[in-house]
Amino acid sequence: MQITATEFKNNIGKYLILASKEDIYITKNGKAIAKLTNTKHDKVKMAKSLFGILPVDASLKQSRKERLSRHERVN
Repeated sequence: MQITATEFKNNIGKYLILASKEDIYITKNGKAIAKLTNTKHDKVKMAKSLFGILPVDASLKQSRKERLSRHERVN
């Protein structure tokens, strides 16, 4: 389900109840800004969906260095 931020704000209780049954995408100016979801989603299924995203030879140290380099300030 997709709703606007204003609709969510005006009817928050209704959407909190609905979130237990389905994901709710909240939009602002036509763009999705948040996702309201059930905390009881199958976490194993979610983790399996991430397989194949990282290269097999990726190391924790290398991944951390790459992530931090994206946020360095350029002087």
